[in-house]
Amino acid sequence: MKKNFDSINDALDIEVELEPDVKDISKEILSQAKKEIKKPLTTDILESDKVHTRNTVYELIQLGSDAAYEMLDIAKETQKARDFEVVGQLLKAVGELSDKLLDNQQKIKSIESEDSSGKITNNTTNALFVGSTAELQKFLKQSSKEK
Repeated sequence: MKKNFDSINDALDIEVELEPDVKDISKEILSQAKKEIKKPLTTDILESDKVHTRNTVYELIQLGSDAAYEMLDIAKETQKARDFEVVGQLLKAVGELSDKLLDNQQKIKSIESEDSSGKITNNTTNALFVGSTAELQKFLKQSSKEK
């Protein structure tokens, strides 16, 4: 099958290597991605993600605070309403980042509790009746008939 540039390649004596089939490459990439996705999250990965996320949020809060202070100085000098509006938006963004930090803490705790939930065993002590509701109804009917 001739391509659009074959006549030019022939005229210039250029040998073109055939490109691999794109479908084969994409299938290979997808199969590798599926293998990587199936890997379970280990505590090392969770810990590094937790630290990275926390550090990123801390840096963003600090950067937003610094920007708010700088913008507040500019707003005081210019006395423009728009500048004060920008300061308010920056302060709101910093507040939302602080809330995000707390949300991340809650998410981390829920993930850790999910990991440890498989290890917890429920022990029932001082059980008056152990069985299904149908068995309990039968038991109660029998005891009421006996009385």
